[in-house]
Amino acid sequence: MQNDVVAVTIKGVMPTTNGCAVFIGTDEKIFRIYVDPFVGNAIHMALKGVTRERPLTHDLIGSLLLGLGARLDRVVINDVNTDMFFARILLTMENELGKKIVEIDARPSDSIVLALQQKRPIFAARKVYEAVDDMSEILDRVLKQQAEEGGESAGD
Repeated sequence: MQNDVVAVTIKGVMPTTNGCAVFIGTDEKIFRIYVDPFVGNAIHMALKGVTRERPLTHDLIGSLLLGLGARLDRVVINDVNTDMFFARILLTMENELGKKIVEIDARPSDSIVLALQQKRPIFAARKVYEAVDDMSEILDRVLKQQAEEGGESAGD
């Protein structure tokens, strides 16, 4: 798996007109995924470690996994078609009967929230990482502009 994927982290979350832009990548390359405002807020909250008084959908999913004895192993952003990204959530279930690995198709946005909440790694398939445009300069420019304006940075 090591050569097929690249470990990535969330570099910033920025509101847009129709939702949020999530900047994700490595020190060498950053790409952008657009997400709806609800999930963008959930990603921002997970990055900040904010918890709500009542569970949100992603919290519920995490609780269900825990209750079923499943562990989120990792998330892989495995494909991209134009600006639409695809992801897989890999779960591990282990009990007295043995070990089972379950792979689930999911939106990258939901996958990212779950991985952040459960402190699990996020990967991008190498083919995705190599296919996307580098948005590092754009993120740097936004962060610089926000710092000059004294606003909250996209990296927060």
